[in-house]
Amino acid sequence: MSRRFAGRRALVTGASRGIGAGVAERLAAEGADVVLVARTAEPGGSRLAGSLAETVARLAAYGTRVASYVADLADEDSRAGIVPAAEELLGGTVEILVNNAAAAIYQPLADFPLRRRRLSFEVNVHAPLDLVQAVLPGMRAAGEGWIVNLSSASARHFDGPPFELVEPGADLAVYAASKAALNRITNGLGAELHGTGIRVNTVQPRAAVLSEGASLLVGDTIRPDQVESLAEMAEAVLALCDCPADVTGRTTVSLDLIRNWGLTVHPLEGASA
Repeated sequence: MSRRFAGRRALVTGASRGIGAGVAERLAAEGADVVLVARTAEPGGSRLAGSLAETVARLAAYGTRVASYVADLADEDSRAGIVPAAEELLGGTVEILVNNAAAAIYQPLADFPLRRRRLSFEVNVHAPLDLVQAVLPGMRAAGEGWIVNLSSASARHFDGPPFELVEPGADLAVYAASKAALNRITNGLGAELHGTGIRVNTVQPRAAVLSEGASLLVGDTIRPDQVESLAEMAEAVLALCDCPADVTGRTTVSLDLIRNWGLTVHPLEGASA
């Protein structure tokens, strides 16, 4: 392990399982102190495997400061407490923010309820921006910071007509629109903050990462050649967690980033692959 994040303070949302837990593990393995945020505190609290308690226990092996904070990112009052709590748990301001948590609700637009539309944008757009606004004062004072937003290839437009629907179908439009909004917000923040030392970027999988949630939603529709590993996705995220100051405002793709930057993909525990 390079321990390249030794002494850094990181906050990762959606870290009870999947990509968030994987990114948090890589950060801890590389020396970072990490606060994990999610709704599921203990095992059995969700129909999906994984919890904050289990992730914290696994990361304890790396010897860094690891703590958790339970919050509902769909609730503005709940998420308002995240950054103050993280700063107290970390003993300093957040230097790395990874906005990974997302609400993925797939349903045709013709009967998509307003309540679900609001939930999608609350979690996928408003929550990341709220957390960014909360960490910015500390990052500005330090003269540097890294913000990585997790996006989706579904944000791109369908070509047509005729429309040959991309797998797993056309019922992703609200989710995709929220991720397109996140991409544009990232680009705008990158432009606004350029020159301050604060980098803001998004990264999206090239292929599906079959996390617990993704497997439940679309796992039976995905071919093996449409899947990338959690380790690959985590490697791309970590590259943006210590990227140079001129890498900002970008929407990147995991496997492209790995190829173009010549990155070595490491397992989650940080040893050489």
